Amino acid sequence: MEIEAAVWIVISVLVLYLVWETVSPILSPLILAVTLAYILYPFHERLARRVGNRISAFTITGVLTVLTFLFIIGFALWINDVKQSLAYYINAFFQWLLDFHLPLALYELIQRLAEDIPRRFEEYVLGYTYSLPKLSLQAIVMVFAFYGILVNTRAIREEVYALLPRDNRELAIKLLESAGRTLHSILRGWLAVSVLKGAAIAVGFYIFAVADAGGAIAVGIFTIIFELLPVLGGWITWLAGSVYLFTIGNWISAVGLAIYGAAFVSPLPDYLLRSRLGERETGVNALISLVGIFGGYIAFGFVGIIIGPVALSLLSTLLEEWKKTREATMA
Repeated sequence: MEIEAAVWIVISVLVLYLVWETVSPILSPLILAVTLAYILYPFHERLARRVGNRISAFTITGVLTVLTFLFIIGFALWINDVKQSLAYYINAFFQWLLDFHLPLALYELIQRLAEDIPRRFEEYVLGYTYSLPKLSLQAIVMVFAFYGILVNTRAIREEVYALLPRDNRELAIKLLESAGRTLHSILRGWLAVSVLKGAAIAVGFYIFAVADAGGAIAVGIFTIIFELLPVLGGWITWLAGSVYLFTIGNWISAVGLAIYGAAFVSPLPDYLLRSRLGERETGVNALISLVGIFGGYIAFGFVGIIIGPVALSLLSTLLEEWKKTREATMA
């Protein structure tokens, strides 16, 4: 029996290794497909009641396919301009911070970040610039995975719950619920709105002639980052754009951009969506989210924005259950 058990363990490890080697190259598009399916599932559910499950999934996937390949075309056309603009904005931002009389340790930290962030971003961009076929292949994987998840969401959910262990089923359900709350707060609230605000400010910067297309996209990326940070927000970018227009004498455009930014970026959308985004403040601790987002990005790339906060949320749930178990044992 011991030999048979050892053989099965070896076979299981070998199968898991082969599966990992197969899936790891396309892990990012798979995670992105799951993320998009999670965000768009409520819309799919409403549409499916009218036209049916498969037609709804096919329609949404078709729209996603068009948007994805438009993104790839835009990536190929504007990536160099976006990269240069981001490098310029990052350098200007850190130089502005370094002009303050900061403590030596904080000054050195900001200086290291000023050198490291542009380098990491350039390496990441270059990795895709010279491998557009790879990016296209990942996009195809993402689209097909997205369709399969939408069509089979209920079956996937049933399979996941069927695989939960019987002995610790309650803990497993709590972990799933914790991950679900975190995903809902970050993806359907925080991240989705941040991306929409980033797109809005990019359009605004281009319309009011603050920057060209590449620069406007770079500003949109900065807006998303500022929206993800506690205290800060997208108002910083439209305010900076308005100040710039005012300093060059174009005060009409400066006022127009300020009104546009306040209406479509911040603060008006924040007040209108406060009830929808309440979980951002209560369901997920801001500091944990910040550490999860940026720690996840450093460890896993862009998909780490999702993996990091979910992992910390699961850890928090496990710690809470461990404390409850310990208190029950001591009592």
